[in-house]
Amino acid sequence: MDLTNEKIIELKNTANEIRKSIIEMIFKANSGHTAGSLGMADVFTLLYFHVLRHKPKEPLWADRDRLVLSNGHICPVLYASMAHSGYFPIKELDTLRVFGSRLQGHPHRKFLPYLETSSGPLGSGLSQAIGMAKVMKMDKKTNEFVYCLMSDGELDEGQIWEAVMLASKENLGNLIVIIDRNNIQISGYTIDVMPLGNLKEKWESFNWEVYEVNGHNFQEINKAIKKAKMKEYKPTVIIANTIPGKGVSFMENDFHWHGKAPNKDERDKALLELNKNHA
Repeated sequence: MDLTNEKIIELKNTANEIRKSIIEMIFKANSGHTAGSLGMADVFTLLYFHVLRHKPKEPLWADRDRLVLSNGHICPVLYASMAHSGYFPIKELDTLRVFGSRLQGHPHRKFLPYLETSSGPLGSGLSQAIGMAKVMKMDKKTNEFVYCLMSDGELDEGQIWEAVMLASKENLGNLIVIIDRNNIQISGYTIDVMPLGNLKEKWESFNWEVYEVNGHNFQEINKAIKKAKMKEYKPTVIIANTIPGKGVSFMENDFHWHGKAPNKDERDKALLELNKNHA
């Protein structure tokens, strides 16, 4: 599971291709969430191309890991990662948010059965992931893990903290949460909308194992996941500090891009920057 320098270069180039797909699909849809999708491209690339136990050509493989996207609005990065890893043709990304498409504006299992959950209402994904992790334990599955991807703004939801208590109480060592700590949400910066305080201390007070990483450093994320998988009786949260809009300079750290699609000029400028980013 360790990363070689060659593998890191490969992951960087794959993440860059995923970012280009995100820009293209949101531009063509003229709708979608750009900043968070770009910001989480490195995390999703590491998961789909190195960490997850999965078989894209056999998506319902019984012994697979489960990936739950709780903040479903960043589904462009999920769809792009799935397409690039072989779940469905990359060309299908052009159908994002098209009426009747399998790629809905928020993930929906009815349309795309490869998904583990439908998501949209923030705050519910962690509870769903806990249910999956609990069943895995009951079935004595020791090699599979549930990965729950969440946003920092989502932590404003009270249901999250009820779920955090339950996961600790049930000793769910097979549950790994990754928080996109990008410091923005739709109406502004998290510090202004609802200050979250010291997240590391907060989660530790609920008896979770906590790691903080650079969400764009493959080695750091990978090492944290490796440590998390060794915690048999304790759930883990990885706080991934990310840059919203990562890879496109005029989008980075600007909350206005949370739910904004690029126009043609912005699309062209973004792709020009990304085309220069190959490792």
